[in-house]
Amino acid sequence: MPKKKTGARKKAEKQKMRQKEIRQAKDNVSIVDHPCNFVMECDKCRRRQKTRAFCYFCSHVQKLPVCASCAKTKCMMKSGDCVIKHPGQYTTGMGMVGAICDYCEAWVCHGRKCLSTHACECPLQDALCLECDRGIWDSGRS
Repeated sequence: MPKKKTGARKKAEKQKMRQKEIRQAKDNVSIVDHPCNFVMECDKCRRRQKTRAFCYFCSHVQKLPVCASCAKTKCMMKSGDCVIKHPGQYTTGMGMVGAICDYCEAWVCHGRKCLSTHACECPLQDALCLECDRGIWDSGRS
């Protein structure tokens, strides 16, 4: 007959199972829940759309960009993985921007992790437009 499990052993096994479920759920995130697909409202024309660097309707640049990878609007790293060094100060707005994603056309912050991994993990890499049935690289053709 096997030994009875102790309380600490039961707790460790439960935590191990929970961590495994969290890792599996991370791979199966809905496309709507990604930061590059959040809904935003344009500052100028007040129309709602997906988070992008420029407004689709009036071509206005957002005042408060949101990172497409980590969903931050303010960089508070006094030291860390920032490519652009800003010791001792927080950055917001265009000071936080490092690039625009080729796939989702959203801002990516100047964090080393975001800049190096977002383009590889962007959920809109193989997306098709529902209205015109075109992919990202077919946007110039009719």
